[in-house]
Amino acid sequence: MTKDELRKQLRAARREHVAALPASMRTLVFMRPPAPLLKLVPDDAIIGLYRATATEAPAASYARYFLEQGHAIALPRFADRRGAMEFARFTDPFEESDLENGPFGIAQPSATAEPAAPDVLFVPLVGFTTNGARLGQGGGHYDRWLAANPGTTAIGLAWDTQLVDELPIEPHDVPLSAIVTPTRIYGPFA
Repeated sequence: MTKDELRKQLRAARREHVAALPASMRTLVFMRPPAPLLKLVPDDAIIGLYRATATEAPAASYARYFLEQGHAIALPRFADRRGAMEFARFTDPFEESDLENGPFGIAQPSATAEPAAPDVLFVPLVGFTTNGARLGQGGGHYDRWLAANPGTTAIGLAWDTQLVDELPIEPHDVPLSAIVTPTRIYGPFA
Protein backbone atom coordinates (compact mmCIF):
# COMPACT_ATOMS: atom_id res chain seq x y z
CA MET A 1 0.00 0.00 0.00
CA THR A 2 1.33 3.46 -0.88
CA LYS A 3 1.70 6.25 1.68
CA ASP A 4 -1.18 8.16 0.08
CA GLU A 5 -3.49 5.13 0.23
CA LEU A 6 -2.50 4.50 3.82
CA ARG A 7 -3.11 8.17 4.72
CA LYS A 8 -6.60 7.99 3.24
CA GLN A 9 -7.40 4.81 5.18
CA LEU A 10 -5.95 6.10 8.46
CA ARG A 11 -7.62 9.51 8.19
CA ALA A 12 -11.00 7.79 7.75
CA ALA A 13 -10.36 5.56 10.79
CA ARG A 14 -9.27 8.59 12.82
CA ARG A 15 -12.40 10.56 11.83
CA GLU A 16 -14.64 7.65 12.84
CA HIS A 17 -12.79 7.18 16.13
CA VAL A 18 -13.00 10.85 17.11
CA ALA A 19 -16.66 11.11 16.02
CA ALA A 20 -17.49 8.18 18.32
CA LEU A 21 -15.86 9.82 21.36
CA PRO A 22 -18.16 11.73 23.70
CA ALA A 23 -17.30 15.45 23.73
CA SER A 24 -16.40 15.20 27.42
CA MET A 25 -13.86 12.47 26.67
CA ARG A 26 -12.20 14.55 23.94
CA THR A 27 -11.56 17.32 26.48
CA LEU A 28 -10.16 14.94 29.10
CA VAL A 29 -7.55 13.09 27.04
CA PHE A 30 -4.14 14.66 26.59
CA MET A 31 -4.73 17.03 29.53
CA ARG A 32 -1.16 16.76 30.73
CA PRO A 33 1.86 14.72 29.69
CA PRO A 34 2.17 11.38 31.50
CA ALA A 35 4.87 11.43 34.20
CA PRO A 36 7.25 8.96 32.46
CA LEU A 37 7.25 11.17 29.37
CA LEU A 38 8.44 14.16 31.39
CA LYS A 39 11.83 12.44 31.76
CA LEU A 40 12.41 13.37 28.10
CA VAL A 41 11.84 17.08 28.81
CA PRO A 42 14.78 19.08 30.24
CA ASP A 43 13.87 21.78 32.75
CA ASP A 44 14.80 24.65 30.42
CA ALA A 45 13.49 23.12 27.18
CA ILE A 46 11.54 25.14 24.65
CA ILE A 47 8.46 23.04 23.89
CA GLY A 48 7.15 22.91 20.33
CA LEU A 49 3.52 21.98 19.82
CA TYR A 50 0.94 22.22 17.06
CA ARG A 51 -2.61 23.46 16.56
CA ALA A 52 -4.66 20.29 16.14
CA THR A 53 -7.30 19.85 13.48
CA ALA A 54 -10.69 18.48 14.55
CA THR A 55 -9.50 14.86 14.35
CA GLU A 56 -5.85 15.12 15.41
CA ALA A 57 -4.80 14.35 18.96
CA PRO A 58 -5.26 17.66 20.82
CA ALA A 59 -2.17 19.50 22.03
CA ALA A 60 -3.70 22.67 23.55
CA SER A 61 -3.70 21.38 27.13
CA TYR A 62 -0.03 20.40 26.81
CA ALA A 63 0.73 24.03 25.85
CA ARG A 64 -0.99 25.31 28.98
CA TYR A 65 0.67 22.66 31.16
CA PHE A 66 4.20 23.35 29.92
CA LEU A 67 3.75 27.12 30.14
CA GLU A 68 2.64 26.75 33.77
CA GLN A 69 5.79 24.67 34.38
CA GLY A 70 7.94 27.58 33.19
CA HIS A 71 8.71 26.42 29.65
CA ALA A 72 8.69 28.64 26.59
CA ILE A 73 6.17 27.41 24.01
CA ALA A 74 6.57 27.53 20.23
CA LEU A 75 4.17 26.77 17.39
CA PRO A 76 4.80 26.27 13.67
CA ARG A 77 4.65 29.35 11.48
CA PHE A 78 4.62 29.65 7.69
CA ALA A 79 5.19 32.84 5.69
CA ASP A 80 3.19 31.33 2.81
CA ARG A 81 2.06 27.91 1.53
CA ARG A 82 5.42 27.26 -0.15
CA GLY A 83 7.55 28.57 2.69
CA ALA A 84 9.55 26.47 5.11
CA MET A 85 8.08 25.68 8.50
CA GLU A 86 9.68 27.61 11.31
CA PHE A 87 8.72 27.97 14.96
CA ALA A 88 7.85 31.10 16.90
CA ARG A 89 6.94 31.91 20.49
CA PHE A 90 3.38 31.23 21.61
CA THR A 91 2.85 33.19 24.81
CA ASP A 92 -0.90 32.92 25.42
CA PRO A 93 -2.18 29.32 25.27
CA PHE A 94 -5.14 30.28 27.48
CA GLU A 95 -6.73 33.00 25.31
CA GLU A 96 -4.63 32.52 22.15
CA SER A 97 -4.54 36.29 21.71
CA ASP A 98 -1.12 36.16 20.04
CA LEU A 99 -2.16 33.99 17.07
CA GLU A 100 -3.27 34.88 13.57
CA ASN A 101 -4.64 32.85 10.69
CA GLY A 102 -1.84 31.24 8.67
CA PRO A 103 -1.66 30.32 4.98
CA PHE A 104 -2.98 26.79 5.66
CA GLY A 105 -6.01 28.08 7.57
CA ILE A 106 -4.47 27.16 10.93
CA ALA A 107 -3.80 29.70 13.65
CA GLN A 108 -0.10 30.46 14.06
CA PRO A 109 2.15 32.98 15.81
CA SER A 110 2.18 36.39 14.13
CA ALA A 111 4.95 37.46 11.80
CA THR A 112 6.35 39.62 14.62
CA ALA A 113 6.50 36.75 17.16
CA GLU A 114 10.01 35.89 18.29
CA PRO A 115 11.48 32.83 16.52
CA ALA A 116 12.07 29.90 18.89
CA ALA A 117 13.58 26.53 18.01
CA PRO A 118 12.01 23.75 20.12
CA ASP A 119 14.21 21.38 22.10
CA VAL A 120 11.24 19.01 22.49
CA LEU A 121 8.70 18.89 19.68
CA PHE A 122 5.27 17.26 19.92
CA VAL A 123 4.21 16.34 16.40
CA PRO A 124 0.88 15.41 14.85
CA LEU A 125 0.65 12.28 12.77
CA VAL A 126 -1.64 10.19 10.61
CA GLY A 127 -0.15 6.81 11.54
CA PHE A 128 2.63 5.29 13.63
CA THR A 129 4.31 2.00 14.51
CA THR A 130 5.40 0.65 17.88
CA ASN A 131 9.04 1.35 16.99
CA GLY A 132 8.63 5.10 16.35
CA ALA A 133 7.96 5.33 12.63
CA ARG A 134 5.58 8.16 11.75
CA LEU A 135 3.33 8.83 8.79
CA GLY A 136 2.61 12.53 8.53
CA GLN A 137 0.22 14.57 6.40
CA GLY A 138 2.45 14.26 3.34
CA GLY A 139 3.94 17.74 3.11
CA GLY A 140 7.25 16.77 4.72
CA HIS A 141 7.35 19.91 6.89
CA TYR A 142 8.15 18.11 10.16
CA ASP A 143 10.65 15.70 8.58
CA ARG A 144 12.55 18.58 6.96
CA TRP A 145 12.52 20.63 10.18
CA LEU A 146 13.67 17.67 12.30
CA ALA A 147 16.41 16.78 9.79
CA ALA A 148 17.69 20.36 10.03
CA ASN A 149 17.48 20.24 13.87
CA PRO A 150 18.86 16.77 14.75
CA GLY A 151 19.14 17.39 18.51
CA THR A 152 15.38 17.82 18.90
CA THR A 153 13.39 15.23 20.84
CA ALA A 154 10.34 14.48 18.66
CA ILE A 155 7.28 13.01 20.38
CA GLY A 156 4.13 12.01 18.52
CA LEU A 157 0.63 12.51 19.86
CA ALA A 158 -1.94 10.08 18.47
CA TRP A 159 -5.16 8.19 18.97
CA ASP A 160 -4.74 4.47 19.55
CA THR A 161 -6.54 3.77 16.27
CA GLN A 162 -3.61 5.29 14.36
CA LEU A 163 -1.28 2.40 15.25
CA VAL A 164 -0.29 0.23 12.27
CA ASP A 165 1.95 -2.81 12.01
CA GLU A 166 4.29 -1.22 9.50
CA LEU A 167 4.76 1.87 7.38
CA PRO A 168 6.56 2.44 4.09
CA ILE A 169 9.71 4.24 5.21
CA GLU A 170 11.78 6.50 2.98
CA PRO A 171 15.28 7.88 3.66
CA HIS A 172 13.94 11.36 4.54
CA ASP A 173 11.48 10.04 7.18
CA VAL A 174 12.63 11.01 10.68
CA PRO A 175 11.66 8.55 13.45
CA LEU A 176 10.10 9.74 16.69
CA SER A 177 11.65 9.55 20.15
CA ALA A 178 8.34 8.45 21.69
CA ILE A 179 4.60 8.36 20.98
CA VAL A 180 1.78 9.12 23.43
CA THR A 181 -1.78 7.84 23.01
CA PRO A 182 -4.69 8.00 25.46
CA THR A 183 -3.82 4.51 26.71
CA ARG A 184 -0.02 4.22 26.59
CA ILE A 185 3.43 5.51 25.83
CA TYR A 186 5.55 3.91 23.09
CA GLY A 187 9.27 4.42 23.61
CA PRO A 188 11.46 6.15 24.31
CA PHE A 189 13.30 4.80 21.28
CA ALA A 190 17.06 4.94 20.90
